[in-house]
Amino acid sequence: MNPTQVTKRRRLTRQAGVTLIEMLVVVTIIALFAAVVGPRLFKAADGAKVTAARTQINSFNQALLLYKNSTGNFPSNDQGLKALRTKPSDVPNWDGPYLQADVPLDPWGREFLYKFPGALPDEPDIISLGADGQPGGTGINQDISSSSTR
Repeated sequence: MNPTQVTKRRRLTRQAGVTLIEMLVVVTIIALFAAVVGPRLFKAADGAKVTAARTQINSFNQALLLYKNSTGNFPSNDQGLKALRTKPSDVPNWDGPYLQADVPLDPWGREFLYKFPGALPDEPDIISLGADGQPGGTGINQDISSSSTR
């Protein structure tokens, strides 16, 4: 190789590589961005789950009203929300299914609780126990119920 080719090759080699310092700067910038934006994204996702639970509960309330209009009563505690999809053996005038799909789990992957009578004596309660799955709680762990979404 002549000296001109060697100089050209060295110049190309220097331009083609990434130094360790440049790589560390990029990784640091990405880490800072994740530290600032990440918690905001998780907070938005938690809020979306609460909204989804409220929406599902409102959907159940509508289906329960249709059930009551057909049968004259709300489902018993034993029948629960499953009565909206499958005809209970002892219920005349059942004109369902009242939900288009099986009863979904709450946004945290647990079954909704059904109580009849609920907080109001003539209406059922549908409850999601929130993120922690325990009764009570605050913030994202707070229970979401049909009586609180009315």
